Amino acid sequence: MEMVNIKINGMPLSVPNGSTILEAARYAGIDIPTLCYMKEINEIGACRICMVEVKGARSLVSACVFPVNEGMEIFTNSERVRKSRKTTLELILSTHNRECLSCVRSGNCELQALCLEYGVDNPGRFDGAQPEYNFDASMPHMVRDNSKCVLCRRCVAACANQAVSVIGANARGFDTHIGSAFELDINNFACIACGQCIVNCPTGALYETDDTAKVLAAINDPEKFVVVQTAPAVRAALGEEFGYEIGTDVEGKMAAALRRLGFDKVFDTNFSADLTIMEESHELVERVKNGGVLPMITSCSPGWIKYCEHYYPDQLDHLSTCKSPQQMFGATIKTWYAQNMGIDPANIYSVSVMPCTAKKFEVGREDQSASGFADVDASITTRELARMIKGAGINFRLLPEEQFDNPLGEGTGAAVIFGATGGVMEAALRTAVKTLTGEEAADPEFTEVRGMQGVKEATYSVGGLDIKVCVASGTKNAKAVMEKVKSGECDYTFIEIMGCPGGCINGGGQPHQPASVVNSVDIKALRASVLYKSDANKDVRVSHENSAVKRVYDEFFGEPGSHKAHEVLHTSYVKRSLYND
Repeated sequence: MEMVNIKINGMPLSVPNGSTILEAARYAGIDIPTLCYMKEINEIGACRICMVEVKGARSLVSACVFPVNEGMEIFTNSERVRKSRKTTLELILSTHNRECLSCVRSGNCELQALCLEYGVDNPGRFDGAQPEYNFDASMPHMVRDNSKCVLCRRCVAACANQAVSVIGANARGFDTHIGSAFELDINNFACIACGQCIVNCPTGALYETDDTAKVLAAINDPEKFVVVQTAPAVRAALGEEFGYEIGTDVEGKMAAALRRLGFDKVFDTNFSADLTIMEESHELVERVKNGGVLPMITSCSPGWIKYCEHYYPDQLDHLSTCKSPQQMFGATIKTWYAQNMGIDPANIYSVSVMPCTAKKFEVGREDQSASGFADVDASITTRELARMIKGAGINFRLLPEEQFDNPLGEGTGAAVIFGATGGVMEAALRTAVKTLTGEEAADPEFTEVRGMQGVKEATYSVGGLDIKVCVASGTKNAKAVMEKVKSGECDYTFIEIMGCPGGCINGGGQPHQPASVVNSVDIKALRASVLYKSDANKDVRVSHENSAVKRVYDEFFGEPGSHKAHEVLHTSYVKRSLYND
């Protein structure tokens, strides 16, 4: 690799040729602030916060796009640079809604942090004409408040990176704003509710629809029996909201916090992840043996499902008919559990805590009410749960480690890895081996489908059959795979698709991390490591050995794929258009 010699703030440094100043500074342990930059996704130099001084240059340059060259001398913290950044922040604030105390991002806003760092003491210095924006709450998962937008275009880049692109920059000059075509609300277009725009927004311009008030009202209603389930990826990220390092497992403290919030029962979505594997593996084997539609594609990710309904409506037969673990759990609660406990399902309020904003859309889908009532009444994100805990005055770090309630608090190692890309595939393979051969897999780890690559492929010989599998995460990668499916090029047997890059651990409802962390730390891998460590430490690592799942089949469903199982645990899909849906 060709190297070039430069100086940053007087310090000699040798860096790879072709590096930008921003990248070179990181080699020196220097963080140059940014607002718009997202590594490999949004490198446009638009926000002008990363301006630095280069010796000999007449003007400051944007560090995120300006390449280094031999002998370059760079100054990242000179008086001229700091004055430029402060002025830029004041200009941004001149059209910014500064009601920070009531903003959902207060205390975790990148703009707010920069203003503090650069001593912005006159935020109204350039106040003048104020643009008027539409307030868009047309989708069930999200609110857009352009009065807090800084035009960084990170949301636009994130949406494009999902191969969706239903938002972009409208108008020009002072009137520029982010929106959808023809100034229509976003629900008129094929938004898949993945929330990647939200999790990448540096301010409070985008945020999830807050359902915490509904949940608290149910908890405070003496007529309601309120149960909560938590997805595997939540325990891998919730700690970040309370100062823990990325990659810290807070399962025990999370369970304790949920009890102190007042939930009647605290359960684990891992139970229904195992249940999903039982149904999904059975469905796959049936398709393989009886000439069903192949490849079969997983249905756990509601963002992916909505993407498929909009962009590949002619390929819906490839989707597994299994409900997602969230919905299977809710359906089981309001049928078997309600019957077993003698509770009227009308009085059960079912809450999920998910790393995903698309789950808010999923709870309102058709064919998701096995008991005659919605399988899940409210889905809240990891961020919403953190706000509930803080708002209740619960000192999370001082909580004891507690267990989930039984019997629906039991999950296996196969279930916990659902939260990472490749996890559903690996869990399914562990049980498919047993189903097809009658014997347990010699090694429960199918490492070929692990990792953060966008698309992974592997072939396994199971019971005399060669099963070719594919794993994709992020709908841009899903699109590449689906084009092969549509054209008939691929010969896959089974495909796992997750709507968010990296899977649920990187869902749109996960904690916000500033750009400086996102661009320099592999957050997805650190969160995924929590799940794989948990799997490795479990006594039971295959879904078909979950004793709670066995009990539910014995007492209620009979066997995987039964008529009762199809009534309660399976669903249907809708062909959607790209517009006016």
